[in-house]
Amino acid sequence: MPDNASGVSGTTEPDHRVVPASEPGPRTPEPSVVPAEAQRRAGTSHAETQHGPTNETGKAAGEPTSKRPNDETTKRQFHVGYSPERINPGDTAHSLRNVVKITAGSTPEAAEFVDALYNSVVQAGTHRVSSIAVAEAAKVIENTQRDLNIALVNELALIFNRLNLDTSEILEAAGTKWNFLPFRPGLVGGHCIGVDPYYLTYKAEAVDYHPEVILAGRRINDGMGRYIAGELVKHMIRKDIDTRDARVLVMGLAFKENCADIRNTRVVDIVHELQTYGIDVDLHDPWVDAEFARNEYGMELVDTPQAGTYGGIVIAVAHDCFIEKGIQAIKALAQPRHVIYDVKAAFPSDATQARL
Repeated sequence: MPDNASGVSGTTEPDHRVVPASEPGPRTPEPSVVPAEAQRRAGTSHAETQHGPTNETGKAAGEPTSKRPNDETTKRQFHVGYSPERINPGDTAHSLRNVVKITAGSTPEAAEFVDALYNSVVQAGTHRVSSIAVAEAAKVIENTQRDLNIALVNELALIFNRLNLDTSEILEAAGTKWNFLPFRPGLVGGHCIGVDPYYLTYKAEAVDYHPEVILAGRRINDGMGRYIAGELVKHMIRKDIDTRDARVLVMGLAFKENCADIRNTRVVDIVHELQTYGIDVDLHDPWVDAEFARNEYGMELVDTPQAGTYGGIVIAVAHDCFIEKGIQAIKALAQPRHVIYDVKAAFPSDATQARL
């Protein structure tokens, strides 16, 4: 790839452009094509070059990666590639170089070029597929599968909590079987996992198939924030904590541990639900940029929570910095009568009053 391939302006144009536009944030059954349209404008302005853009954005299977004229001359001149991203925010072990990349192209020539391009930088190699639609479908089901697996353990947590059984202990025991998958309950956010199942649903309904399992998983996962808030309030009431005068600290805003990404974070569901009870909520996350949180969600972050302040604490995100802080330091932030809800079971079960 030329040194200037990442630039959009300048006197020397790149032979090829990779356009990693973000996926749309809103969780709606009908996918947005705004990012794809932005890619189209970036790519078609250079339709005269030998190779058009390569898209890395997750989309609904079969949605056009780039709209382009249909005349034969343009088809020969303008090529589109697709290679869905496989990043995992906060995960330093799995990077671009050591994760296999799926590749596809709008023509055999484009597919060959894109596959060779990624093979030149990805040490793990590539997996070339027959069409862009196949690559799109693979990307969507990667995230849909994870969404459903987490939905299952979330529902198990709802059941086991009613049975007064420790979900983490049960999952640990079941995990001694060689083929039991190690998923844990929690909030499902981010710009991929909570969105891609809707893309698949949208395309399924377009061919008159109405998914049931996929949407059932979405309903479970989308309800977890409200459930956690409700459980915290119930535990506070049982401890005779007046929720009308209580202040609750929510620790963590990022959609997952050890990253600053707050796109589609479901921690906001906990905050909003607690506020419906008239509870004042402080939000603390040293990973997250305060201005970004304010602009994205209208929420203010507290830099340093004050000791002895909170009737309830929700450890919503298991950042390493929270775990290293230690449960005693977290308890010091609470009033003598308090409830700590440990969403991700970051601490032993006897260290907090409630968890999934």
